[in-house]
Amino acid sequence: MIDTASLVTFILYLIMLMAIGVYFYRTTASLEDYLLGGRGLGRWVTAFSAQASDMSGWLMMGLPGAVYLGGMPAAWIAIGLFIGTALNWRMVAARLRVYTQMTGSLTLASFFEERFGDPSGLLRNITAIITLIFFTIYASSGLVASGKLFESMFHIDYSTAVVLGGAIIITYTFLGGFLAVCYTDLLQGALMVIAIVVVPIVGCYAAGGPAAITSAMTSRGTPAGLLPEGGPGMLAIISAAAWGLGYFGQPHILVRFMGIRSGAEVPGAMAIALVWVAVSLAGAITVGLIGIPLFEGLTGGEEEKVFLLMIDSALAPWARGVMLAAVLSAIMSTIDSQLLVSSSTLTEDFYKKAIRPDATEREMIFVGRASVIAISAIALLLALKPGSTILGLVAYAWAGFGAAFGPVVLAALFSRGTGWRAALAGMVSGTIVLVIWRSLGLGEIIYEIVPGFAANLLTMMIVNRFNPGAAEPVGRLFDEVEKTVSSL
Repeated sequence: MIDTASLVTFILYLIMLMAIGVYFYRTTASLEDYLLGGRGLGRWVTAFSAQASDMSGWLMMGLPGAVYLGGMPAAWIAIGLFIGTALNWRMVAARLRVYTQMTGSLTLASFFEERFGDPSGLLRNITAIITLIFFTIYASSGLVASGKLFESMFHIDYSTAVVLGGAIIITYTFLGGFLAVCYTDLLQGALMVIAIVVVPIVGCYAAGGPAAITSAMTSRGTPAGLLPEGGPGMLAIISAAAWGLGYFGQPHILVRFMGIRSGAEVPGAMAIALVWVAVSLAGAITVGLIGIPLFEGLTGGEEEKVFLLMIDSALAPWARGVMLAAVLSAIMSTIDSQLLVSSSTLTEDFYKKAIRPDATEREMIFVGRASVIAISAIALLLALKPGSTILGLVAYAWAGFGAAFGPVVLAALFSRGTGWRAALAGMVSGTIVLVIWRSLGLGEIIYEIVPGFAANLLTMMIVNRFNPGAAEPVGRLFDEVEKTVSSL
């Protein structure tokens, strides 16, 4: 049964989320406000929002589960993610902020169209379609996580739990848009990092300390080193570390860079973000290791409940309510971002460009909010019949964005001569290779983001070699961005 203290804490947290949504509903006056918050985010909100929307329920459920089953070699995922986070902030953030403002772009799809000077509309449309497909998979994984959370801790029916969690997220995203999402992410990110520090400390004590954890790993035969005796193959290490490649193409993270107040805010935001990520990833790995002596025989997706089981068994009721709110924060902070980016895509890239070019600001905001509901309904239907683990669903969507968009983002920001045909061909080939690779089961050999990312890059290089590059006005804009970024 639900204990009163945990329930009260949980309800208070949800009320705060709703209040934030209502507040920003009253301050949203334009489409840019709704989709990018008027490009006025400070460094703290940007950093916490970017990382909270990145580290979803898989941080507290999927990654600890992978470490619980596979031991320390699974930590290569965390290593790759930390390196990818650092490179994304260092290479992409400031340039993308400057470029999207100069081109007046509110979405990644519209940025690609303006940056590469695509007269056909194909680049924008293909980007939008890929975004909607993979965000549907991504959002459904978060709803699966919310279902597991409520089912495990509160003994609520799984389907009811999924619908309840979805309704809460939809409400504050629908009302407040980008600012509601970012400010709830600030709160959620703070809760997440507290939970990922407190729970391992309490869990380690309950497990009997480091010696007991090491002993349990030894008796179970769980690898205790990154390169255990006989070690994982090089392909396995590359597969895990290759998660870091995905960062360059994640729309829900890139949109935070587009919304920061100015490029000059990026270094401070980057420092905050890297500390947050390092602490969070280290905590998630530790939770997985501590779970080995505490909970035996978790398999078949049950291993992803290690964090939840630790909260339930080791904490007092009021603390349990706060930590459960942190887990829900991890789930919500990503889904709300995905819903908003998908809404942006439908509103800005389809409705405004193809259906109603002369739509008013009020009409566009209405369509954006309606899109949140429509996309949520599809994700809910998929989540009600989960067929994979949280980490498995996230891995597919993460690889899809990384392979389709990552190389194109880098080319947009660093290659003056890349034309729209090369960008389009690279995006399509990267996506096709990724889907085929996964469909054939080759992801067991090496994570599908690796061949997809490589195919995208190679295709762009080949097309650039035999086709004319960007038009001169596009090249001049590139030079102007270079000057602006170098002066920051």
